[in-house]
Amino acid sequence: VQLQASGGGLVQAGGSLRLSCAASGRTFSTGAWFRQTPGKEREFVAGIRWSGSNTLYADSVKGRFTIAKDNAKKAVYLQMNSLKPEDTAVYYCAADFGPSRIIWSQLSSASAYDYWGQGTQVTVSS
Repeated sequence: VQLQASGGGLVQAGGSLRLSCAASGRTFSTGAWFRQTPGKEREFVAGIRWSGSNTLYADSVKGRFTIAKDNAKKAVYLQMNSLKPEDTAVYYCAADFGPSRIIWSQLSSASAYDYWGQGTQVTVSS
């Protein structure tokens, strides 16, 4: 299974970006976004269940970022508004497919996901 992430770029503080992640031919059971900066561990940003559309956000992005899914396109999106310089990172999408193996308490754990996109750079200038 391939995950194709796109939508990163350079934006000024206060601006918006929308990241996309599409899966080749499979339907997500759980989709998530993580981010990573040099020298730091991969950090959870947001996650969504395909069934029920329950969502989870890191405290640092609540109220600014929105995760969403498109069943028909087999894609997950991250709408990022009111971006801050500290949001600068490489953003990765992660996924689980088929019967969900990831329990709710694991949603924010990078080690729970077997499938990862290639990463897309988001840079927010001050």
